[in-house]
Amino acid sequence: MKRAHVAAALVLATLFPAAVPAPATAGRTPSTVAPQVELPPIDQAALKRSIAGLPASDATAAEVRVGGAKGSWRGFTGVTDLRTNRPAKAGARFRAGSVTKVLTVAVVLQLVAEGKISLDDTVQRRLPGLLPRAYPAVKVGQLLNHTSGLPSPEISADFRQVYATRFRKWTPREYVREAVKKPMEFAPGTQQHYVDMNTFVAGLLIEKVTGRSYEREVTTRIFAPLGMRDSYLPGDSVRIRGRHNHGYQLVPDNFKNAIRYGRHHVVDMTVTTSTYTWASGDLISTTADLETFVKALFGGKVVPAAQLEHMFTVPRVPTYGTGDPAMHTSGMSRLELPGGLVVYGKTGARYGSAAAIGATRDLSRTVVYAVNSTDAKAVSQNERGMGIVLAAFAT
Repeated sequence: MKRAHVAAALVLATLFPAAVPAPATAGRTPSTVAPQVELPPIDQAALKRSIAGLPASDATAAEVRVGGAKGSWRGFTGVTDLRTNRPAKAGARFRAGSVTKVLTVAVVLQLVAEGKISLDDTVQRRLPGLLPRAYPAVKVGQLLNHTSGLPSPEISADFRQVYATRFRKWTPREYVREAVKKPMEFAPGTQQHYVDMNTFVAGLLIEKVTGRSYEREVTTRIFAPLGMRDSYLPGDSVRIRGRHNHGYQLVPDNFKNAIRYGRHHVVDMTVTTSTYTWASGDLISTTADLETFVKALFGGKVVPAAQLEHMFTVPRVPTYGTGDPAMHTSGMSRLELPGGLVVYGKTGARYGSAAAIGATRDLSRTVVYAVNSTDAKAVSQNERGMGIVLAAFAT
């Protein structure tokens, strides 16, 4: 297999695990000690190509920030609104999706460092009555690295249903109640399955341990200290405050409220609920704020060193459903590129928006991107993000 194809497969599998199984070689060595690889200067031409041609069939806008020891690069392109075709806005807010999980895990690890909770504590002891009595004990640490075995609720993936219920408000406990109607997927600690349920329960733990809302804890522990002034958790609000680019989803031509987009049709998904993702995916942020967060997190300024190590450690268990080696740490994923470069990061996808953060452990290279994807939940949307990542970490 050609090097470019191998790189593409690895990036795709690691950054988009829900869509593509990991190759047999991925995550084989979950060591936190990354190989020493000399990074070349930033390839600005490759980065420009990775977001060129927007708006296009796969995306309407994109913004990328690359930084590190060998310089920085900023780029944005596309349109902010298909109805007016106004140029996209740099520094715009966007829905970061599952990048939220990194913040949720970071807050739990802060509480561990403060002695307010232990990774060996069980959900049953800390949140009595939340899980069925028939369930085995689930440890806090197993929530964070997705080895809990907890099931997911039955939420329709049919986009017509998603669109029809896009303003429905979920409560966290309602989400959990729907999930635990199903049996455990596997014995806790024996496999890894990346599911939102884990960080929903982690969010509830944060509220129980602190006596304050999840939103307040993330704001006071992360946003405020780091000066992330353009980041917030929207709660019940369906809108994005301030400057933002619109996000769209491809639909059939007879879809309600659809507008023509080249040879396709789309609906505007900018205004939508975040409550069904809550502590797993409701973050609204900017590329600048997330770059600040990545540098602070990897630099040990968010989570103390002893607890931070969990965010760079992959458990030695198989992946549920495939048997491949696990690839997720507590809060992130580990990616080893051809040539030995190791990158840690997290992607997120909401309808109309795909985002990612990533960096080498030593912060020699960082990347944050936001792409207004027209099919953010589909495998096909991976190609744009994959191109950005490969361009950012080209060796």
